[in-house]
Order: sequence, then C-alpha cells, then structure tokens
Amino acid sequence: MRKFKTESKKLLDLMINSIYTNREIFLRELISNASDAIDKLYFRSLTDSSVSINRNDLTITVAYDADARTVTVSDNGIGMTKEELDKNLGTIAHSDSMQFKAENGEEAPADIDIIGQFGVGFYSAFMVGSRVRVVSRAYGSDEVWAWESDGVEGYTIEPASPAERPEHGTDVVVFLKENSGDDNYDHYATEYGLTSLIKRYSNYVRYPIQMAVTKTRRIDPPEPAEGEAGKAVEGGSADGVAEAAASAQPKFESYVEIETINSMIPIWKRKGSEVTREEYNEFYKTDFHDFEDPSRVITLHAEGTLTYDALLFVPSHAPYDLYSKDFQKGLALYSSNVLIMDKCEELLPDYFGFVRGVVDSADLTLNISRETLQHNGQLHAIARRIEKKIKSDLLDMRDNDREGYEKFFGDFGRALKFGIYNTYGQAKSTLEDLLLFYSAREKKLVTLEEYAAAAPEGQEYIYYATGNSTAQLAQQPVVTTVLAKGYDVLLCQEDVDEFCLMTMMAYHFEGKEDEGSEGAEGAEGEGTASDAADEKAAEKKDEQSASRARDFSFKNVGAEDVGLATEEEKKQAEEATSANQALLDAMHNALEGKVERVVVSTRQTESPAVITTEGDLSLKMEQMLQTIAIGSQEAPKSQRVLELNPQHAVFAKLQKAQEAGEADKVKLYAGILYDQALLVEGLPVDDPIAFSQAVCSLME
Repeated sequence: MRKFKTESKKLLDLMINSIYTNREIFLRELISNASDAIDKLYFRSLTDSSVSINRNDLTITVAYDADARTVTVSDNGIGMTKEELDKNLGTIAHSDSMQFKAENGEEAPADIDIIGQFGVGFYSAFMVGSRVRVVSRAYGSDEVWAWESDGVEGYTIEPASPAERPEHGTDVVVFLKENSGDDNYDHYATEYGLTSLIKRYSNYVRYPIQMAVTKTRRIDPPEPAEGEAGKAVEGGSADGVAEAAASAQPKFESYVEIETINSMIPIWKRKGSEVTREEYNEFYKTDFHDFEDPSRVITLHAEGTLTYDALLFVPSHAPYDLYSKDFQKGLALYSSNVLIMDKCEELLPDYFGFVRGVVDSADLTLNISRETLQHNGQLHAIARRIEKKIKSDLLDMRDNDREGYEKFFGDFGRALKFGIYNTYGQAKSTLEDLLLFYSAREKKLVTLEEYAAAAPEGQEYIYYATGNSTAQLAQQPVVTTVLAKGYDVLLCQEDVDEFCLMTMMAYHFEGKEDEGSEGAEGAEGEGTASDAADEKAAEKKDEQSASRARDFSFKNVGAEDVGLATEEEKKQAEEATSANQALLDAMHNALEGKVERVVVSTRQTESPAVITTEGDLSLKMEQMLQTIAIGSQEAPKSQRVLELNPQHAVFAKLQKAQEAGEADKVKLYAGILYDQALLVEGLPVDDPIAFSQAVCSLME
C-alpha cells in the first residue's frame, strides 16, 4: 500500500469530515470531475490532429447496484495513466484540472469550461463510501489501471483487466458505507435518489449524463381470431366469458432504457431571442415549484472583470410565508453550470427578497468546498447590478403596465415600504419611486412623484392619514378638512406606511416636464436652428426644471397642528378659547389621563370633535405598537388632544351646561365626545359599556 503524499491522515480526515457540510454533493463532485476529463480530451482533439473524436459521443454515465451497494460514475474522457493516478489521486489537494487551466486557459475555446479548482472534490466520495475504486484507461493506451483506497491510510494502484475498461475514460466506483442510526446510505443506490441529485446539482453540466431508468409501457393484447369471442359467449362457459373479459383489459410491462437525465444547456445561457415566454414560464414553474406563471421575466448578461448570467422572475403572487420569519430569500448560484448554493442570500436585498431566479458565473472565486465564495466582493458587485436591474424593470412595469404593477404592489408593496424603514432610509433612493399610495382626491393609487406634480404651488408637505381602511379614512374629519383646503391626502392603511414615511422624512420632486408639454415643444423648436440654439434650449429647459423642483416633508393630518388654518380661523379659535377656558379646563379634568389637552379647533369640519395627537406618535402607530407589546411590556401611548368645533351645535350645549354649573353633565358630554371621536378614527373606546350607558342617559 502506498501512503498519501501529504501529512496524509489528518489532511484526508479534514477533507472528508470538515470541508463539506452536505454529503449528497459527492455525486456533483464526481460528475464535475468526469466533465473536466471529457473537456480535456475534447481540447486535445482540437490541438492534436492524431486525436479524432466525435463530441456527440462524449458522455457521462451514472449507474448503481442495489445488491452490491455501489454507485458508479463513468466517463469516456481523457483517462489517466498509472503515473497520473498516483499524482492526481495520491496527492491530496493536487488539482490536475487547475494545472490544465493554468497551462491552457488562454488557448481553450469558449465551449470548454474546466470546473475543478482544488483537487479535493474526489475525496468527498468518502463521505458516503467506505471504499472507492477508480479504473482508468488513458486515451491511446492499452493499459488499464485501478486505484483503490478506504480513505484512511493510503491506496493501491494495480493493473486491471482491459475488459474492465475497454475504452478510454474512467470509472469511479463508490462502495457505500453501512447504514447507521439516521444515516441511510442505501438511498444513494436507488434510481430516484441518483436522478434527483443529478437534476438538482448537475442538471446543466454540458455533457449528457446518462442512466438506465425503469419505465412502463402498455402491452396491447393480440386481436382475437374472428368469431372466437362470440363462441366463448355462446358456449355459456363462465370461465370462457371471464377469460375473454380479462384478455380485453390493458396490460403493462416494465422495461429499462438509457436516458439522458440532465438538461445540459441552461435556459439562461441561451439567447433571449431564442427562448419563448412559454419556455421561461415552464422553467420557472418547474424549478421554483409555482403553479402560476411569473408576472415578469428579467434577463441579465454581464461581461468584463466579472462575467455572469442572471435569469430572474417576479412571481405573480406572494408566497404564503413571504412575511414570516421562516421565509428564506436568495437566488440559486451556479458556477460553470454546476449548482453551488440553492439560495444565496447575498445576491438580493431583503426588500427584493420575493424575486426568484438563478445567477451563473465561471469567474467566482469559490472556497475549497465550492459551497460558498472566498471573496464576497464578487457577490456584492453582482448584487448591486441585479438590484439596479430589478428596479429598472419594475419602473418599466409601473409606467407601461400600470394595472399589472398595482397588482404586483398589492402583493409586494409592504416589502418595499419595510425596506426603507428597515435600512434606516438608506434604500430610500432605490425604493421611493416604486411606492404607491391611495389618493383621497384622485381615488386611485398614485406615486409620490404624481402626488407632487399635482400639488398646488407653495405646498410644502405631502399630507397623509393612517387608519384601517381607505373607505374609513376618506370620511375622517381630519382628511376632509385638508381636502377642502385644496390639498390631496394619501390614505395609508398598512401598519408599515407611517414608519416608512417617517423614515424617509422628505421627498425631492425633480419637477420634470412632460415631453408633450408646451415648454418642451418650444425647446425642441428652438433647437432645430443650430447647435448653439440647441444648447441654449437645453439650458433653458434645465433652468425651468430646476425652478419647478421642490422638497416636500411628510405631515400626518392627524397631528394637532397641520398648519393650514388661515389667520382669520386662528383668530376665531383664540377668541373662542379665551371665552370658554373654564369649559375646556372642566372637560380636560373630566378626561384626566386620556388626553393631554382639550382645545378649540381651527379645522372647518362638520364633526363636533376630533381626536388628534401632538408629538411623533400617532394614534395608528400607538395601536400597532400595542399589538406587538411583549408580556408585561407596556406600549408607549400617544399624546392625545381633543379638538372641539366651536361652530357645532354640540358646543353650544356644552357652553350652556358649563354656564348652568352642571358639572356632571359637562363630564358626561366630555366622555361621549371623546369616545365618539375615537370611533370616528376607527379606534376602540376604553369602556364600551360605560359609553353605551352614557348615550342611553341622553335619551331618558
């Protein structure tokens, strides 16, 4: 027995037990080695006229023997001599493939893609095998050699019968370990076990991976001779009738057929003009286990320092667990058509986590196990490009398929809004143009840009209201008051909306002019005279756009001071406050602990009273924080203000009760108005029974 040519036992133990985290990748590694061996022979045929091969005959074969408990991976590639077996398999971490790439990288044509890098993939076979036997015949040689090892101390290399390997190439035979506990190695010696691993990890290896599979076919019974069936029935024989009926039933038989298991050419490597939308849809539904076609297909091909292909899909509906902690984002990462990771999280930001797809690059610097990358900078470069591409495609969808985009936003808009909040506003520039909110004035979803473009001159804020539904919000006094002033209000019904807007703090509107507007036409007309005039027109257009550019802050209309009151309205409120200070104080005392203040409102509304807040915590935010309070933890409370409408008939009733010294009635009215204002806001009253009794007392 020959000893391994390194600090053998420790290093080999490291290779087998520490480098790889998933033992099923052994088949991926052996198939990759087989692909490399075929590539080397094909390259040799291009550079050596004495080597004549037909590339269509180059294949990889996978077989198993359930009784002998073996898995065999074979190729008809370049094969190995005795010396090459000793060098490549006897020296751990020596990569003949890496050496080949170093010596022939520049000369190798594009359709040759050597996968191996570290020379350790072969030893992954010992994760599932107690013994491995390699039988190889080098191209052009009459000698066949067998390398064998138990993966412990060393190996043997002995001559093998030419009949064991009649043609050039290599067989790797893995003798499976005995089952123990939860480790079931028999699974790898089954048709299903092997075909599923091939499809998962090696589906896009460039050479056909063939395997004998069991199929079923129908055996049509022979046509009965004319009159025989009739005779059986006429004879009255029960057995004859039964026999005739049985012979009419379809019969089936099992048979074995050699089948190519892998797809070979990945769909993302084909030219977009050669792939139909139906083919993309079918690939998406099959590989990502969805029952509906995707709403968008995004393709990306990049060349340069880092060359890669990406095929991305925007689902047509949100997965059931998208907003749960169990949801795992990420794109499938391939290197040279071999699956490296099922879901590479680094390729997608959380807010685009709903996107599915694949990324394939031969330029990735993989770690020794080929399960992760050595340099995350490569991933970050790809991720940045993918992020820009996704945004660009979504903007195109927004502008050219508004109905489809609104459906998309209904499914995934929460993720975009949360993305701004969760990144502390760092993703604002990426996501703000993708947001939609319901406009109280337009009665439809609008972008922030559309809201700003329709805002009257001098408007400083983007006004919004938060609540449980747009229908309920549209009727709130705090909303109708702002609408009456000529300003639109965004109706926000999702719990993340206010957090998103508060994180954004402001929105910059560029003030871009429509291409068909009068100013644009004028600039175009001036530009037809000469280059100088063209430059002048462009400068004028830039100046006009700059003059229209505005910055908007966000303002919750549920805040106490919205800032829309006229000087006359402020004056009237001050006079009413001064005249009714005793009433306001009495109501504040009656609502002690519930409101910070009771004030006269400057809002022109038909309601007798409204609830507003001062400070950053709104009523909706308080309600949401209460739902997520943990254990005895008390959620923060908003600083509520009860605003009274001095023009309403109820206010006159309050004045009358206060003047008559009816303190109990003032207290009763204060409680009813407060609870009524809460109900208008869509909030629960503190004590429904007390509220009901108070209302009934008015009817006595």
